[in-house]
Amino acid sequence: MQVPPEQHSQNDLPSPGRGLRLLSYNIQAGVYTRHYGEYVTKGWKHLLPNRERLRNLNLIAEMLRGYDLVGLQEVDSGSLRSGFVDMTEYLAHRSGYPHWYRQVNRNIGVLAQHSNGFLSRIRPTRVSNHRLPPGNGRGAMLLEFGDGADALAVCSMHLSLSRRVRTRQLEFINELVGEREHLIVMGDLNAGCESREMQRFIDRAGLTEPTCQAATFPSWRPVRRIDHILVSHSLEIRRTRVVDYALSDHLPICVELVLPEHVELAA
Repeated sequence: MQVPPEQHSQNDLPSPGRGLRLLSYNIQAGVYTRHYGEYVTKGWKHLLPNRERLRNLNLIAEMLRGYDLVGLQEVDSGSLRSGFVDMTEYLAHRSGYPHWYRQVNRNIGVLAQHSNGFLSRIRPTRVSNHRLPPGNGRGAMLLEFGDGADALAVCSMHLSLSRRVRTRQLEFINELVGEREHLIVMGDLNAGCESREMQRFIDRAGLTEPTCQAATFPSWRPVRRIDHILVSHSLEIRRTRVVDYALSDHLPICVELVLPEHVELAA
């Protein structure tokens, strides 16, 4: 499904030079979990509005200011639990992003609007939303910057907990992105790079795995490496890191890279 780019300003260029700063963050709908027990004792926060959620969103917005492209998972697009706040739009305005996009994947009406979000300081040429198989509430967003062989494609997603379903989803993504020279795949993939399905996807898509040794979950004692930013071999990696900013049950992950001289992001 094609989605027209949001029109917010004419700020179409990335940070100075050929550098690009990427961030992927599962924000758990603004809920900060401090230990496993809180999934039970404070599970109500996933259903009802509370003051801490808005405070967390404001703190997250401050952290997001330093990036060019941000993929967000587990955002709410405006329901009872969020106080009817569209979190993607809210974070974009608070952080100063001129372009923002949402993808509602599981619409439970007034109770919840489970979504992916994307914030960008650069105007994409095209944006499309894709429902992942088997169609039970997971999705991927594909943003393209520029045209032709030198375009940069960024695919942001949240994959299934089931290995069998995740394998199908990665096969779908591989078909979706096709053969691209400049590709970034990012999000909560719910699997480590050592998994069979991830290795197959990385090999088939021609990607590198700069963040695969970075543990992001749970945020209070990270041991699982399930949040990723995978990039094409054509993109030079300058730095990777996990951002120590525990306001969810995940930590955000960052990649700073250098674009080839011939890649033009502005449409």
